[in-house]
Amino acid sequence: MTNIKDLAKMSGVSVSTVSRVLNHHPYVSAEKRAAVLKAIECTNYNRNINAVHLSRGKTQLMGVVLPCTDTPYFALLLKGCAKRALENDYKLVLFQTDYAEEKEIEALQMLKQKQIDSLIICSRKCDLALIQEHIQYGTIVLCEKTTEKSLPSVFIDHYEIFFQALEYLYQKGHKKIGYSVGRKTGSNSSLREQAYRDFLKKYKLPFYFDYIMDDCLYFEDGEKVMQRLRSMDIQPTALIITSDQVAAGIMIECQKKGISIPEQLAVIGFNNEPIAKMMNITTIDIPLVELGGDLFLHAYHGYNSNKQISVKLIERETV
Repeated sequence: MTNIKDLAKMSGVSVSTVSRVLNHHPYVSAEKRAAVLKAIECTNYNRNINAVHLSRGKTQLMGVVLPCTDTPYFALLLKGCAKRALENDYKLVLFQTDYAEEKEIEALQMLKQKQIDSLIICSRKCDLALIQEHIQYGTIVLCEKTTEKSLPSVFIDHYEIFFQALEYLYQKGHKKIGYSVGRKTGSNSSLREQAYRDFLKKYKLPFYFDYIMDDCLYFEDGEKVMQRLRSMDIQPTALIITSDQVAAGIMIECQKKGISIPEQLAVIGFNNEPIAKMMNITTIDIPLVELGGDLFLHAYHGYNSNKQISVKLIERETV
C-alpha cells in the first residue's frame, strides 16, 4: 500500500511537501504540487483517515445522545446540532438510546477511546457521577439544568416555566390542574413535579396522584389522556401537556366527545410546533433549533459554562 514516503520519492519532493499538498497548504510551488498530484493519481493513493485524526488530535466527529428521533422535540434539537455541525465541517455520530443505559455508556466509551471529540447528551438515564468520570476524555454538554460546575449545559428552566404556566391557569380560575409528561423519571420531569407540588402548597390545593400522567409523547396519546380523565372521580379542569402533538390529540378527542375547549377543559401545550399554530393551541414556545445549535457550539468550543434559553407562553384559544 502506497504511503506518504512513497509519494515523496515518486514526485522527487520532501515528505513535508507531500503533506502540505495533501492538506491543501497554499505555500507549495505549482511545479511541486503537480508532481505530487500526478504521483497520487498514478498510485490511486488514499489517505489513512485514522492516521490523519491521530496526527491532528481530532476526529471532526461529535456524538449526540438522544432517546428517539421521531418526536418533534428531539428532532428539532438534532436539526439545530446538525446545522451548526455543517457550518463547522463536523459530522455527528447519533446514539439513539430509547433510555437504555448501556447505549449511553457506549457513547461515553467512544469518547474515552477518542473515537469522537466531544459528546452532547440531550436526555439521559445514567447517573451524573458516571458522566463526570468521563469529562477528562473530552467535552460533555448536557441539555438540562445542573448544579455540577464541571458539566457545561444549555437548558430550559422547566421548574420556572412550569410554575408560570400553573400560575397562569390559576389566574384563569382553575384549581384542579393535571399534566402529562413523556416519563416521570429524569431531571426535567423531576423539576416539573417539584414546581407542581410547590404550586399546590402555595395555594393550599389538594394533590391528586392521577393528575400526573406519563408515557405521553405522540399524537395518539391524546386519546389515552382523555380515557384516563374519564376514569377519574374528580376530573381536572385544565391540563399542561408537555408535547404539542399530544395536546393536538386531546383537542381531536374533545371534538369527538363534544367537550368544549376551553370552557370545559383548558389545555396548554409545549414547544410551539406547527400543529399548535394550526389548531390554535396555547403553548410554551421553546426555540429548540436554537437550543440544539447552542449545544453544538458549547461542545465544539469546549465552553465550561451553563446557558439558559428563554421561553415564553403563546396565548391562543385553548385557555
